Amino acid sequence: MATALAEGRGLHDIHGGSDGGGAEDDDVSITGSEVSSVVNNGSVISTVPDRHGFLGGSQYCPDEKPIVSPGVVLRRERKWLAMIGNWEKYMDKNYKKVRERCRKGIPTSVRPRAWLYLCGGHLLMKQHRGLYAQLRHQEGDPRWVDDIRKDLHRQFPYHEMFAQQEGHGQQDLLEVLKSFSIMNPEVGYCQAQAPLAAFLLMHMPAEEAFWCLVSICDKYLSGYYSQGMEALQVDGDILFGILKKVSPAVYKHLKKQKIEPILYMTEWFLCVFTRTLPWPTLLRIWDMFLCEGIKIIFKVALVLLKFSLGRSGVLKKCPTMYETLEVLRSPPEHVMEELFVVNQIHRLGVTEEDFEYEHKRQVTKRRANQEKDKARRQDR
Repeated sequence: MATALAEGRGLHDIHGGSDGGGAEDDDVSITGSEVSSVVNNGSVISTVPDRHGFLGGSQYCPDEKPIVSPGVVLRRERKWLAMIGNWEKYMDKNYKKVRERCRKGIPTSVRPRAWLYLCGGHLLMKQHRGLYAQLRHQEGDPRWVDDIRKDLHRQFPYHEMFAQQEGHGQQDLLEVLKSFSIMNPEVGYCQAQAPLAAFLLMHMPAEEAFWCLVSICDKYLSGYYSQGMEALQVDGDILFGILKKVSPAVYKHLKKQKIEPILYMTEWFLCVFTRTLPWPTLLRIWDMFLCEGIKIIFKVALVLLKFSLGRSGVLKKCPTMYETLEVLRSPPEHVMEELFVVNQIHRLGVTEEDFEYEHKRQVTKRRANQEKDKARRQDR
């Protein structure tokens, strides 16, 4: 994945052209007859889901107000439908228009189809017609299947799709993750894949979610789930290098406390913020992520680092690693608000050249260190 960063991992690779409500710690099973009286960790479980399907938990937001008028939404829906109807043409000749519309936010009604096209999942479905049906009926490697089953109840337990133990949502999740482990035996199953698959299943049928997951893991997060996670470590170093430009004060603070990037960015990157950001913000980030690639995840991470720790007086309240990591585990609500994050992403001033330079620098540095380690072992 680190190798692909400089190539703009994401859309062009395919087309040629804190606790955010993810894995909750508690085992929660909610049925229609129980929800009106259930209280868990101070969260009252509603009988009526919010517009995203949540019945409670940190993601529950029944009073969410739309930030775009119905008229604007309708116009955007029409534009997106026309664009999807001529997808290859837009991708080949007018990618900037696609990117612009993703940055504005994809209308809810067309988001599932748009995501399928943006990540190239529709192409994979055509190329491997009927494969998912075959995979989902296979038994799979028992060790991966057992691990998957253990994680099912942890994925968005307050969402109506996954609230029922062994319900249709959990069954779809099991089959998607099991199928992925069969198709990618060298990777198998990683816990961080579960919230991604669950998140996709909330928006589309199981087969489409499966192919989107395959595309995301292969093209966007390549190497993240392999043993050793070297690609993730390289990207953590790249993130830290770019942070020096974006927020020198935060960079110096983290360096002084010797806090390695892997300690705070692992869940952000592996789970693509599904366990961190409020739902409205998360949807907007995924609109851009599936269009522009992994650099969006870097930019969100930079925004969280800069504005969580860079606020007046915060660094003084973080004399040790413990306090610093606590702030990053639970960023302030206003720092994660939809419009704030989206606007700040575009104000960072981080260019493609910055990513390319830092990528080359970190890869070269890592290779040099590996050569030194190899030489030391030979001298022994």
